[in-house]
Amino acid sequence: MELFEKMTERAKAHKQRIVLPEGNEPRTLTAADRIIADNIADIILIGDPAEIMKLAGELKLNNIAKARIVNPADEAIIDRYAPLFFELRKKKGITMEEARLTTANPLYLGCLMVKAGDADGQVAGAMNTTGNVLRAAFQVIKTQPGISVVSGAFIMLLPAGLNYGTDGVMVFADCAVVPDPTAPELAQIAISAAQTARDIAGIEPRVAMLSFSTKGSAHHERVDKVIEATRLAHEMAPDLILDGELQADAAIVPSVCTSKAPGSALSGRANVLVFPSLEVGNIAYKLVQRLGGVEAVGPVLQGLAAPVNDLSRGCYPEDIYKTIIMTCNQAIGLKH
Repeated sequence: MELFEKMTERAKAHKQRIVLPEGNEPRTLTAADRIIADNIADIILIGDPAEIMKLAGELKLNNIAKARIVNPADEAIIDRYAPLFFELRKKKGITMEEARLTTANPLYLGCLMVKAGDADGQVAGAMNTTGNVLRAAFQVIKTQPGISVVSGAFIMLLPAGLNYGTDGVMVFADCAVVPDPTAPELAQIAISAAQTARDIAGIEPRVAMLSFSTKGSAHHERVDKVIEATRLAHEMAPDLILDGELQADAAIVPSVCTSKAPGSALSGRANVLVFPSLEVGNIAYKLVQRLGGVEAVGPVLQGLAAPVNDLSRGCYPEDIYKTIIMTCNQAIGLKH
């Protein structure tokens, strides 16, 4: 069974409530209609109900009426969620009037619904910038206990014949968010990526902390950062199979590992690669994707207390459909 088939079946077995704050966006509505038709998740759309239903009719979508539609202009909705936002932000000097205005913003309203326990995750970004999607998530949902940094991972689906990872699946992080993580942040990214491997990729993580050095073969402050991050990650999750600092070949090729890092807990079979900086991670996943014919799924935002995932503004309905399924799996994982 392919990865997305497994994730879809898991989502169907443990239905989650996913809020889509861009409820009047055609691609989002098309994906939502399919999710509802396939009985994968309970969908909450934020937007003017009349506009949403009119657009659904124009797009010949037959299932949108089964979604819950929340009008951000409804005073009763503002009354319910504005006090929560005020409590979250009052130390920052926000007034109740400002809280009410912000609550009417669909991105914030969706996050507030998640925070209040009325939804399990949010997917947005078809109309909004990544900065706006993340800002609402940071201010409302915040990060998991022990995690202060939100990062981005890609699930890499390898073609047949590339015998790396686990069953042709690997996780790359951080490839999307943090430009130059500190050692503590890099350790947190490793812990979050391991969780992504379990919750979305469905694999038991074997985490490699990558560098241009393997076990002291080079000396530099950037190597020192990875060594310290490895130590901190071990402290945070002592049972996690994790090793570093390792060059990429020592992380994923058993024979090279035997030569360069004998005794490594990974034995050259890492399935989660943690890159020392964003430029390395971003370049690596794109090169692997283009040169190796690898499907890169994501980015998946990780580290938040509840899942919020960002879309490209150039996305297709299929991308949104898959992101909703991934978000469901993240939400399920966070509850178990």
